[in-house]
Amino acid sequence: MLSSDLRRVVRGRVLERGDDGFDAARRPWNLTIEQPVAAVVEAEDAEDVAAVVRYARRSGLAVTAQANGHDASGDVEGVILLRTHRLGGVRVRERERLAQVGAGVNWGQVLSEAGPHGLTGLAGSSPVVNVAGYTLGGGLSWFGRRHGWAADNVRALDIVDPEGNRARVSDTGDPELFWGLRGGGGDFALVTSLEFDLHPVPSLYGGRVIWPDTRSGEVYQAFQEITDEAPPELTVWFNRFGFPGAPPMVALDLTYLGDSREGAALVRRIDKIDGVISDTRDVVAVADLGAICAEPTSPAPAVSRAELLTGLDPVLATEPIDPLIAIQVRHLGGALAEPGPGPGGALPEPYLLQMLGRGPEQELARAVRAAQNQIVARLGALATGRKPYTLLTPEETVADAFPEPALTRLRQLKRSRDPHGVIRANHRLLA
Repeated sequence: MLSSDLRRVVRGRVLERGDDGFDAARRPWNLTIEQPVAAVVEAEDAEDVAAVVRYARRSGLAVTAQANGHDASGDVEGVILLRTHRLGGVRVRERERLAQVGAGVNWGQVLSEAGPHGLTGLAGSSPVVNVAGYTLGGGLSWFGRRHGWAADNVRALDIVDPEGNRARVSDTGDPELFWGLRGGGGDFALVTSLEFDLHPVPSLYGGRVIWPDTRSGEVYQAFQEITDEAPPELTVWFNRFGFPGAPPMVALDLTYLGDSREGAALVRRIDKIDGVISDTRDVVAVADLGAICAEPTSPAPAVSRAELLTGLDPVLATEPIDPLIAIQVRHLGGALAEPGPGPGGALPEPYLLQMLGRGPEQELARAVRAAQNQIVARLGALATGRKPYTLLTPEETVADAFPEPALTRLRQLKRSRDPHGVIRANHRLLA
């Protein structure tokens, strides 16, 4: 029994198969993914994390860390699942424009603390996504067009290495590991806290505008025209929705780092499209950033696929939405297209396609995958085949996320730092 031995070395709760609460504790965010782990440890602090790693090393096991499992792959058979949600704490250093956060902190907590100081971190669309996991995988933010990958803005990380030693990593303290952790997926060490840049937000304008899906062609054309000219402070996303029990809809989500009048002028094309169902555009408090997309805040079964695109095609506005529930195209470019200091490098593709369907039943999941495949096939060469690390599916690998030179360097780093495979990221660098 693993649990009896583990309980001797950690203060946090330890669960293994047969224990009450084990199934709930090992469940990832996407409920279609199974996590056949050997045990679950809910770490109380960084010393618990170190103790688990030392135990795993002695026992010939691996450890994977998740706060809530947003990027789970299911590649965890026989692994110790380390839950980090108790490693909290957000410290905003206003004068330095820095935040220090524990590995269990989510983006909603950071924005709530940073917003009153007129600052923001590089958060994505959901406030419940874990900061550490998102950032270790690169992190594509609402404000990435202005400030790049979230990982590029990291200044230091507190880690536990594969031998169970605690250390602080930065560009002056182990720069090679620092490079790998800034977007390389975290397959080298377990992060217990991280420090990153905050950015000034003198004013933030944004919201969502919704129309019936019959307007999707007009909305898509406006999206293309706006993004052709958008400054880096403006980010616009195109969405089509097919929620069960509701008529199909099309929407534009947007944020603008600047005055609301300037932001409204930049997207004035959409004001000419009739039939608006809802329009939430207004001045937005940093803490309310997650309300723009209003994504689910509880785990659910889903089948997703992402593709980076070199351009746009009308098929994204005309293809039937069913059996998918969402098609989203995010405008990238700006600072994201510039070379950065981490493994993610430059993203030359100016758009990101995400497709989502429900997946509780196998027959429905097959239909969703077939629809996703059909859309990608119709896009042809516009889809490059590369995907952001944090959007990889269980069937995809790190080779789909990183350019070859970065992937080779990441694998060399893994071999040199963790030859026994004690640390297990959601997507492994070495099979």
